[in-house]
Amino acid sequence: MTEPAQEAPRRGRRPGAPDTRAAILAAARELFAAQGYAGTSVRSIAAAAGVDASLVHHYFGAKDDLFLAALALRVDPRVVVPPVFEGGLDGAGERLMRLFVSVWDDEETRLPLLGLVRGALDSGGQQLVRDGFLRMVLEPLAAGLGLDDERRMLLVASQLMGVVLLRYLLVVEPLASLSADELVALYAPTLQRYLSGPLPS
Repeated sequence: MTEPAQEAPRRGRRPGAPDTRAAILAAARELFAAQGYAGTSVRSIAAAAGVDASLVHHYFGAKDDLFLAALALRVDPRVVVPPVFEGGLDGAGERLMRLFVSVWDDEETRLPLLGLVRGALDSGGQQLVRDGFLRMVLEPLAAGLGLDDERRMLLVASQLMGVVLLRYLLVVEPLASLSADELVALYAPTLQRYLSGPLPS
């Protein structure tokens, strides 16, 4: 009787459990939502997922990369935001509004973002959304434009979040049917005033 042939040993990295990445991502979403970006460490995420911290880096890289994965964004703010401030303060309001509308008018990017906003409103994910918007969009924009009055970016955020709520979430007319150019024409001057105009002392 012949013995069964032995399999040749596999080479390369041992494959991880198929649910390891999902477990890390679920733990990250929960901790980022509960404790915010600054209050959450890679080690705490690894502990919550029941894995070694090295696996977190293996699957997601740096903490910022994991945070973006937890937000489930289809666009990377680290790529799309710099052109807004690289052009300088003049015209930044228009560039920001054009970027904002281009992202939100694209159905592929809008649907995950709407899911994120609804989750924040329904299930206490406000910290995740707040940190995502502040850390990934507003803080780099303020730094790139050399703005040191935090009120400026919060005023900008109030305008943009209002558009999200009325145009994309509640679909209120006629705002919902305005073209991208009409939106830019209406909102860019206000954003520019918030960015560079005088503010009450």
